[in-house]
Amino acid sequence: MFDTVIRNGMVFDGTGAPGRVADVGIRDGRIVAVAPDLAGDAARVVDASGCIVTPGFVDAHTHYDGQATWSASMAPSPLHGVTTVVAANCGVGFAPCRASDHDALIAAMEGVEDIPGVVMAEGLDWSWESFPEFLDAVESRPHDIDVGFFLPHSPLRVFVMGERAVRLETATPGDLDAMAEIAREAVAAGALGFSTSRLDSHRDSAGNFIPSHNAEETELVRIMQGAREGGEAVFQMVPEVRHPDEQSILDEMAMVGRISREADCTATFTLVQNSVQPNGWRRMLEGVEKANAEGGRLKPQVFPRPVGMLYGLRATLNPFSLCPEFAPLEKLPLAERVAEMRKPEVRARLLADSPGDPSVPLVRFTRMWERIYPFDGANYAPKSSIAELARQQGRKPEEVAYDLLLEDDGRALLIATIANYQDGDLKAVFEMLQHPDTVVGLGDGGAHYGMICDASYSTFLLTWWTRDSDQGRMELAEAVRKLTSQPAALVGLADRGKIAPGYKADINVIDYDRLGLKLPDSLYDLPSGGHRFMQRSTGYRLTMVSGVPIVEDGVLTGATPGKLVRGVQSAPARVPEPA
Repeated sequence: MFDTVIRNGMVFDGTGAPGRVADVGIRDGRIVAVAPDLAGDAARVVDASGCIVTPGFVDAHTHYDGQATWSASMAPSPLHGVTTVVAANCGVGFAPCRASDHDALIAAMEGVEDIPGVVMAEGLDWSWESFPEFLDAVESRPHDIDVGFFLPHSPLRVFVMGERAVRLETATPGDLDAMAEIAREAVAAGALGFSTSRLDSHRDSAGNFIPSHNAEETELVRIMQGAREGGEAVFQMVPEVRHPDEQSILDEMAMVGRISREADCTATFTLVQNSVQPNGWRRMLEGVEKANAEGGRLKPQVFPRPVGMLYGLRATLNPFSLCPEFAPLEKLPLAERVAEMRKPEVRARLLADSPGDPSVPLVRFTRMWERIYPFDGANYAPKSSIAELARQQGRKPEEVAYDLLLEDDGRALLIATIANYQDGDLKAVFEMLQHPDTVVGLGDGGAHYGMICDASYSTFLLTWWTRDSDQGRMELAEAVRKLTSQPAALVGLADRGKIAPGYKADINVIDYDRLGLKLPDSLYDLPSGGHRFMQRSTGYRLTMVSGVPIVEDGVLTGATPGKLVRGVQSAPARVPEPA
């Protein structure tokens, strides 16, 4: 009767309803029954006693554009219960493109998303030109989880406007018509929407603004209208809201509201607490409420922990990596680098050195001692910064950071809390999470390989905000809803995110008491031997995609039931439960 039955688990169905003990019957990749003590035979029975059973998680903000073309696994996302991801956010990606565009698109992705150019140069086979051809190329490869895509603005602009796009020129009426038609074609072929970025810090590897940066509102509206002619579509944007004046924030939200209304679409964008305007997120939410009251459909995305970077001797950056004295050490293997840094004379030279121009953002970030903390892998709500530890120990912050970096034979990490932690806690994040219009997301999987591993946020949300937090907690049922049906609905995937008959059998079986995060490992498995952090977890007993196990006891099975998601998916017709 069943391919698999998951028995005796505490089922949180993704709707926000309280958990209930029930069995889940699966057949042909779908859930066909949810009830206590299901009768009937099954090829496999999973005893979930003592565990929670949830729908697979949906991450609507990733950058697996490249990884989806060169790898069967979208790890680390599936190691944290994620069974569906949406890529090509922030207006960067690899299609549409001509051969002459390749270098510009790689430079944009390298600068914005910290993916080494050499990794992309070797990993991408560029077997496509149009966006539909890119989707076909992704679909031709096996994958462990489902992957969907937005149409990214910067490649679209370069494809239509060439060098004029790189020079940030205003699009002509002919350009707008061409971009709108490509957007229509992309959504008709399966794009879930259109993405763009207006953020000042989103620059290519040479420091230039990416092509989408100053596109006019008229252009954004026209492209989204074209996209909507192809079908249902979401507008995704990274807004520029780090201005010191509050009115500019409200103006940005008003613009997003107009785009939503004029293109008749849901608009989603990044919502964080930043240092320039620590209370700007409140103004953003005021703008959201006003725009929605006027007929817009605005859904800000919130990252449920600090937004930041990992620093260390095996990371892209550390507090000394931009110092001239560090340059001879940079290419050494980790063990040799540690041995050199333990020499008193090397230590003295590095501590006396300067990382360069403090006006450069990366230089400034690496020495923001009040926002840099020791990191043990799980503690994303740290208490004592490097500055505080230095005050306690009567030492300079550079000395404290230097010694911490050498711990665990150089494997130790520091975390720089760039956003969402301006007050030294996560109380602002908790307030954002409670707002009825916000959606959890921003895992950024497939990006910032050597600086973060934010794709683990789902595990953090379940552990910190329902179990471990001293700064507010939410019910487990609500946390599951925020990871499942809510983001699925955001991007129009109504066939998943719930445990009920007819829905996709994307399911997690989780030992909630053992759920936790490990210190990120360093892997060199990207094309050209590129480095990435891989953060693993404990507690995930089983993760299934379309009824096929892809993770068992925290280990990838190698199964590849994942599919390319083409366009919005309707809620399933109810499947009659077995008598």
